[in-house]
Amino acid sequence: MSTVIQEFSRFAHEYDTYNVIQAEVAKALVEQLPSAHYATLTDIGCGSGEVYKNLVKHDLSFEQLLVLDSSPEMLEIHPSSKKIKKICADFNKFKTFENLSFSPGNLILSSSALQWSEDLDFTLSEISKKAPHAYFAIFTSNTFKTLHETAQIISPIFSEAVLRETITKYYDATFEVKKYKLHFESVREMFNYIKKSGVSGGEKQLCYRETKQLMKSYPLDYLEFEVLFVKATSLVRPFV
Repeated sequence: MSTVIQEFSRFAHEYDTYNVIQAEVAKALVEQLPSAHYATLTDIGCGSGEVYKNLVKHDLSFEQLLVLDSSPEMLEIHPSSKKIKKICADFNKFKTFENLSFSPGNLILSSSALQWSEDLDFTLSEISKKAPHAYFAIFTSNTFKTLHETAQIISPIFSEAVLRETITKYYDATFEVKKYKLHFESVREMFNYIKKSGVSGGEKQLCYRETKQLMKSYPLDYLEFEVLFVKATSLVRPFV
């Protein structure tokens, strides 16, 4: 396991500030893909399209891209083309996978999404039936590690150990952990970022008074992020 630490300065008044880490993660994920022509790519939890944008930048060719997200608003702003099919669906629901067929030429991608699975075992079990290969980038519970320790709260997302254990039930996989730091000019801006970026998943674990106290006691001028990158070959035989 190799660890890469990347640091990002805060860019004031830039919309992209709010998804700078997710954008960097999508870029790193796509850079791992072998140069090839792909029949079908499926992006699970596609968001506003960072994976697609990087596919285009890296000149990776494909016949069809299925982009799946539970948010109609995200799908609305995701780029469109004749090769893109948008699917509004929740990867926590069995019906979603009933409507996805297996294809030996399908490659599944997921960037900055699977950490919000309600039942990781279910989600990975179903995904592993839909394609022989997959590439994942999943935030771990060490994201916001110092923030959680200072506030004495437990991360709402999975630990690296749980992710590895569950993934290896369904995939022959290799793993790489990457760490990121995002710096801020003030603690207030940092908390504004947490609120608007989506990296907290909407989890509200502190009341107003506790949040004010945390802003005073947080010891860093940056937030920590940890992402598990996964190259995976499905163990499911036969596929269904």
